[in-house]
Amino acid sequence: MKLQLIFLLLSISSATYLYSQKISLTPGSYSAYLQLNETTLLPIHLTVEKKEKRMLLVVNNAEERIELTNETNKEDTIILSFPNFDSELRFTTNRKKEIHGFWFNYNKGANYKIPFFANFNPKQRKTEELSENLNGKWETHFSPETNDEEDALGIISQNKNHITGTFRTETGDYRFLEGYINGSKFYLSAFDGSHAFLLNGTVKDQKIQGLFYSGNHYSTNFIANYNPDYKLRDPDSITILKKNAQDFSFDLKTIDGKDYHFPNEDTKGKVVIIQIMGTWCPNCMDETNYYKELFDKYHSKGLEIISIGYEATDSFENQVKKILTLKQRKNLDFTFLVGGKASKEIASEHFSMLNEVISFPTSIYIGRDGEVKRIHTGFNGPGTGEVYLEYVKKTNALIESLLGIQ
Repeated sequence: MKLQLIFLLLSISSATYLYSQKISLTPGSYSAYLQLNETTLLPIHLTVEKKEKRMLLVVNNAEERIELTNETNKEDTIILSFPNFDSELRFTTNRKKEIHGFWFNYNKGANYKIPFFANFNPKQRKTEELSENLNGKWETHFSPETNDEEDALGIISQNKNHITGTFRTETGDYRFLEGYINGSKFYLSAFDGSHAFLLNGTVKDQKIQGLFYSGNHYSTNFIANYNPDYKLRDPDSITILKKNAQDFSFDLKTIDGKDYHFPNEDTKGKVVIIQIMGTWCPNCMDETNYYKELFDKYHSKGLEIISIGYEATDSFENQVKKILTLKQRKNLDFTFLVGGKASKEIASEHFSMLNEVISFPTSIYIGRDGEVKRIHTGFNGPGTGEVYLEYVKKTNALIESLLGIQ
C-alpha cells in the first residue's frame, strides 16, 4: 500500500473530551493510523477541537459517530474506553501535535493490541483523479473457492473520488465503510471499537480483486463482480424450526444466577422476541438499539424482549458483568439471560429445536398464542441504508399485527 494514498481513507467515528489539564493537543486535523502489520496501516481521520474550555477528540467514519466518554489518566497516558465494547485507546502525547499508543480489544484477549498513532496535519489533501466507477451493487465472495468462502453483497456509493457503503452478508453487515478511489485502486475502512476493517481493492472492467483485513489477526482475499440483480438469501428463511420440533422452550440462567424456563407465566399471552446475541457483536448492538425503540413503544401493549448473552469470556461472573454493563449503559429494561461463552455450537445446543444457530444475532418472534411466527438470522443495521429502513418498517408492522394493533 502506498503511504501517500493512505490519507485517502477515513474510518472510525468517535468523540470524547480530554479532561486532564496535563494533556494538551493542538486543535485541527490529524493523520492517524492503526498499524495492522509491518506494511499495512488503517488510516483514521481525526480532529481535535476546543469546546467549553475542553479538548474534544473527534474521529469520523461516514455517518457513524461514536463517543468515548469514560476517560482516565495513568501518569502521562490517556485511557479512553469505547462506550459499546470492552476495548479502549491508550496513548501519550508530546509537542501537542503527536499521539502514540495502542488500541486494546479485551474481547479478543488481555494482550490483544494494535499500535495507534497520529500527527497534526491541518492541510490533508485528497488526490482527485479520473477513476473507475464503483457505484452500485457488487456480487462479492470473501475467501473464494475455499471452505471458508462467504457470499456478500457490496453496496457502494461514489461521489467523485469519495466512496461509502457496506458489505451485507447472511449474518450481518460490515457497518459504515468509507474511503477513496484513485484510478483503479480503492480503499474502504471502518473501526467501531470491536472491529477494525480495511479493504484494499483494484477495479477493472466491473470486476474487483482485493484484500480484506480484520484487525491484525485475520486477512483474506476477496473478489466481486458488478451485479445489480444479485441477492442474498432471505434472512427470515435461513434459520428454521426442525420438522419434528414439539415446542419452543429452553432453560437458562438469569443474570442473578436463578433458573429461568421459557415459556412461563410472565410471558403467557405476550408477544415475545428472543434475541440470541453478544455484547461484543456490533451487529447485535445495532439490533439492540432498534429493539430498545420497539420495547419503549410497545411494551405497555404486550411486547416482551428476552436477550440472551453469549460472551467472549469463560466465567459466569464475567459474562454477567458484560451483560450488566450493556443493560445499564443503554438503560434497557429487557429480560437478560446468560447463554455462556460466545459459541454458535453452544447456542445451537440450547436451541436444539432450530436447525442451527449460524449467527449472532438471531431473533425468534413469538405470538400471543406461543407459536413461532418468524426467525430472523443476522442483522443489517443503519449502515445498509434502505435495507435497514425496509427491515424496520416490516418488523414494526409484524409486531403491531401480533399485538393486534390496528
